[in-house]
Amino acid sequence: MTPVVRALLIATVGAFFLQTTLPALANAFVFVPRLAIVRPWTIVTYMFLHGGLMHLGFNMLALFFFGPRVEERMGSRRFTILYFLSGLSGAIVSFFFSPNAPIIGASAGVFGVMMAFAYFWPNVPIHVWGIIPVPARMLVIITTVLALWSGLGGVRSGVAHFAHLGGYAGAYLYLRWLDRSRTAFRRKATAAPAVADRRVESWRAIDMSRVHEVNRDEVNRILDKISAEGIASLTPQEKVFLSNFVPATEK
Repeated sequence: MTPVVRALLIATVGAFFLQTTLPALANAFVFVPRLAIVRPWTIVTYMFLHGGLMHLGFNMLALFFFGPRVEERMGSRRFTILYFLSGLSGAIVSFFFSPNAPIIGASAGVFGVMMAFAYFWPNVPIHVWGIIPVPARMLVIITTVLALWSGLGGVRSGVAHFAHLGGYAGAYLYLRWLDRSRTAFRRKATAAPAVADRRVESWRAIDMSRVHEVNRDEVNRILDKISAEGIASLTPQEKVFLSNFVPATEK
């Protein structure tokens, strides 16, 4: 269990307990798109409320299964941004397409985490109902089509389809932005050869095609960490790990 996923699980379950014991108070934290201007806090607080135990259980189970691996891959800070950005984008899309419908639930944030999982591991099978194996990327495509069909078709199922779509969209755009930042970071190796620490230059130039797929996620994670926090943030073990993938002539 990773730290942010653990904190989200505890906070969401705790909020559901308060919601059931103090329902009048919980009403102040429900997101109603057309009232967002006068109740701006609900853009975040709606993610911690749920319509029942089944609703809560589904979202927390999905967060429990997908969240830790995504957090390990992205780092806790970026995972937190991903989660709440997905919730925010879910609220924004709902504002435009279903302004009068009250919305509660962590689904937009959880869908963002599912998008990230499919983004990093598109071919990993997800067993629907514990039986049917579906590649992660295909599962995202199927659920997107279903949400579009249900939302635009006016299906009244009590499900916030537009919030789900917004969660997917926000997560995807954030992941694409991170990819561009990583690419720009690596290009600095050729654009600015005078680097104070030559190790950073050699790490940026690591040829990922020569890195075994088992190690690629960890190499990418550490390079992202350097980009976001600098070389001083690395542990000795992380520095040694990166050095293993630098050609002997560059060490």
